[in-house]
Amino acid sequence: MATLEQDLSNKRDTALTKRLEFSLFFEVVNGNPNGDPDAGNMPRIDPETGHGIVTDVCLKRKVRNYVELTRSGEPGCHIYVTEGGVLNEQHRKAYRALRPSDADAKDLKPKDSEEAARLTAWMCNNFFDIRTFGAVMTTKVNTGQVRGPVQFTFARSLDPIFAQEVTITRQAVTQEGADKDREMGRKHVVPYALYRMDGYISAYLAEKTGFTEEDLNLLLEALSNLFEHDRSASRGQMTVRKLIVFEHSSKLGNAPAHQLLDLIQAVKVSEGPVRSFSDYAFTLDRDRLPAGVTLIERI
Repeated sequence: MATLEQDLSNKRDTALTKRLEFSLFFEVVNGNPNGDPDAGNMPRIDPETGHGIVTDVCLKRKVRNYVELTRSGEPGCHIYVTEGGVLNEQHRKAYRALRPSDADAKDLKPKDSEEAARLTAWMCNNFFDIRTFGAVMTTKVNTGQVRGPVQFTFARSLDPIFAQEVTITRQAVTQEGADKDREMGRKHVVPYALYRMDGYISAYLAEKTGFTEEDLNLLLEALSNLFEHDRSASRGQMTVRKLIVFEHSSKLGNAPAHQLLDLIQAVKVSEGPVRSFSDYAFTLDRDRLPAGVTLIERI
């Protein structure tokens, strides 16, 4: 049986060797893609421009949910940040594997820099989202911190959004003895919006966490199916429309990221309010693609 050190070494030997960038376009129809708890759960919005916003944290949660759903129990595909999870207990798993004698102590920290590196490496090796997005694990049960190779931007709508407030009624009441036979409430929806999120993947950081080509394929699979298993009353019609990936031929990369992402343009072609994906025309300037960069349209 391979030792932990051999397993981690193999991971790093097969780590991603090319830099990548990507753009993800997704739409919402009569839904709330990311409510703001500081604004009564209204859709997040840039107050200066009126454009809609979906946070990177929200999108990473959906990636985690997809991996947890489709790869449950597979080695290396455990999820660190889970709903209702206790992070110290996740860290304790590394101590149980590497220092079982006192793994149940209330406060735990590495004895030296070598053990600290092994604890952090164990977390990277076992948790997909740490290997991908990184994590700060310097709590009372300390397993260090690591910067992840994959970073998302906030998603932003291509045009200003209109956040509509809809009044709803419920036939049942909350408690017995109420003096009415129904209750009213409100929900906030966006009639239609198309959002863009850009992402960056560093091969240098992938080498540090052990993020592999297999991990990349799983990430792109999750992004392609981001909302397929995330339906709810407020997100019933959310769809990934395009996923465009730029793959460099080297670790360092062959062109600045912004030059590549600027090759993708989406322009409104209809008059009046936007209400469907067909109201936009996409252009992808392949003639300006730099040498050493491959363009992959996943969707």
